[in-house]
Amino acid sequence: MPEAPRTAVDKALDLVEAVARASQPPRLTDLAEEVGLHRATAYRVLVDLVRRGWVLRAGDRYLPGTAVLQLSSSAARNSLGALARPVLTALSERTGMMVNLQVPEADRSRVIDVVRPDRLAMISSLTGEALPVHRFAGPLALVASLPSADRVPYLRAAEQGGYPLAGPDGLLADIERAERTGFAVEYGRNEQPVASLARAVLTRPGVPVCALTLVGLGAEFDEERLPHLRAHLRNATDELTRILSGPAPSSPSTVTSPSTPASSSTSISTEGPV
Repeated sequence: MPEAPRTAVDKALDLVEAVARASQPPRLTDLAEEVGLHRATAYRVLVDLVRRGWVLRAGDRYLPGTAVLQLSSSAARNSLGALARPVLTALSERTGMMVNLQVPEADRSRVIDVVRPDRLAMISSLTGEALPVHRFAGPLALVASLPSADRVPYLRAAEQGGYPLAGPDGLLADIERAERTGFAVEYGRNEQPVASLARAVLTRPGVPVCALTLVGLGAEFDEERLPHLRAHLRNATDELTRILSGPAPSSPSTVTSPSTPASSSTSISTEGPV
């Protein structure tokens, strides 16, 4: 059965997604080639996207527009929570542990959803709270998945909190261990006798979307059980990664040689021609 042709909405979303995931602001030619559109067609769609604020033009390059930036963080978190909740519930049932979902903020992580079994009702859920990297496994897993330069605000907050960065027991060693193993473990640093195990969810390298954390009594995180908990957590984070990565982009259509669009302005604008 032949594949259905892409609609105007498909083309617009393909371009918005290509702009958003680019490591550097792309040019028109780059975008047209990536999404498989005739260059002139890509140009016409981008004109409308710039006019509506979904794409911003800076010289001959394109960036995510103000409409993208204006999407509220609360709406994004509600969507993330809804998508992740079945994964949290299943992970809690398989392990008997409390499971929380955390998202990165400027220098901490914030707990946005929790599934807690009745047997662990004595452990605080921390729902809605911002957690520093030097006291919790969740932010530690997130920070360990960041490029070194992006870790600075989290390290500064820990240092201001009086926690050592250097040395075998310092935060940098914890981050290195979490980066190497893919898991962050914390034993009773915030609340005795509570322990936790966390892993970041990344839809692309260096960009953690969130982290899943198993929380329970420290005795349940012993050397015998820890490998099993890691396996369950890995499976859950991999599943959430697949969910958040969404459907594959539509297949590019055959590209033909386009006519060259009018020359562009070198100013940053969200109005007028792109």
